[in-house]
Amino acid sequence: MGKKENVIVGLDIGTTKTCAIVGEVKETGIDIIGIGSHPSEGLRKGVVVNIESTVESIKRAMEEAERISGCEIRSVYVGIAGGHIRGQNSLGIVAVKGREVDEDDVDRAIDAAKAIAIPLDRQILHTLPQYYVVDEQDGIRDPVGMSGVRLEAKVHIVTGAVTSIQNIVKSVNRVGLDINDIVLEQLASSESVLSEDEKDLGVALIDIGGGTTDIAIFSEGSIKHTAVLPVGGNYVTSDIATGLRTPLAEAEKIKIRYGCAYTPLIPKDESIEVPSVGGREPREVSRQILGRIIEPRMDEILTMAYKEISRSGCEEILAAGVVLTGGASILEGVPELAEQIFNMPVRRGCPVGIGGLTDVVNSPLYATGVGLVVYGSQNIAREKLSRADGNFISRSFRRLRQWVLEFF
Repeated sequence: MGKKENVIVGLDIGTTKTCAIVGEVKETGIDIIGIGSHPSEGLRKGVVVNIESTVESIKRAMEEAERISGCEIRSVYVGIAGGHIRGQNSLGIVAVKGREVDEDDVDRAIDAAKAIAIPLDRQILHTLPQYYVVDEQDGIRDPVGMSGVRLEAKVHIVTGAVTSIQNIVKSVNRVGLDINDIVLEQLASSESVLSEDEKDLGVALIDIGGGTTDIAIFSEGSIKHTAVLPVGGNYVTSDIATGLRTPLAEAEKIKIRYGCAYTPLIPKDESIEVPSVGGREPREVSRQILGRIIEPRMDEILTMAYKEISRSGCEEILAAGVVLTGGASILEGVPELAEQIFNMPVRRGCPVGIGGLTDVVNSPLYATGVGLVVYGSQNIAREKLSRADGNFISRSFRRLRQWVLEFF
């Protein structure tokens, strides 16, 4: 396998599946050129509980992604979730050194906002600027070049448990991969499924995975609140297995094929075949019964998300409504049920703005993986711009120095 330039890989290590997405950055945008997926058995509620199983699932997903893309993968952007993730808002205030705000002042203000008491067993994952205030003029997105004497930076800080982060890093490194960055999963998903208009108007992204439900609230173009709830689609599968007395593997298949989270959508006379345990004969069961098992659990998950949004105080700013993504959001009837609970517009979020294998990744299942690739491409673009600016400054300094020497 050969190396390809401008290739970015997103690795979504989930509770139910490990997914690797390979993207190639071109002038026209990002083309998805490879995808690998393998069942994940080493995580519980987004946290690694078995290193060996996690390593094996990452290895299998990577092998498939390499085979399809035809390129060797050396480094990845990794998504992280789990009940250990915490988000909080912070404020940093500094005096502007010169007459106008420069990049150094912005960096100092962000560093001041990061200077909060964090327990030794926790680590900062992201410091996400929300807005800036220059001499009481608030709502500023980019203060560089503005005149003022006092600069305030309002940021959202995301932290995670050090041990959980280390276990993710260890699992990825044991496969022989380097980590470019560890990214909050709902932040990654937002890059692939949300439009800039939605982020400006105010939107709640709810990523319902197998073990966790991740929430990110955006308004005025920046992130306002993040949360991770320790519930997900696996609870629905477990309820089906118990309620219909069928093995967990069969319950998962039934959920995917026949599941519906909103019973008014299910025809009254429709029935399904349910495999039994212990070698007994399969049974015919009304699909309405399956719906009555799924609906209460999905109602509970969405209600917990609604309460978290209400608790954050962001309910009133969601003019663009709610976007659902993640594997469990594929269930029929989930948007309709969510509209009843949130009383606002709800849609499913699928990756947009990409090329290549779009028919394969056009599903909420791959929102995080594709989002990690988009996040990585933006990261690289920022680094290139920073280097270009640095080169421009050094060239300008050399020209000025030469001019001074010639003059004197």
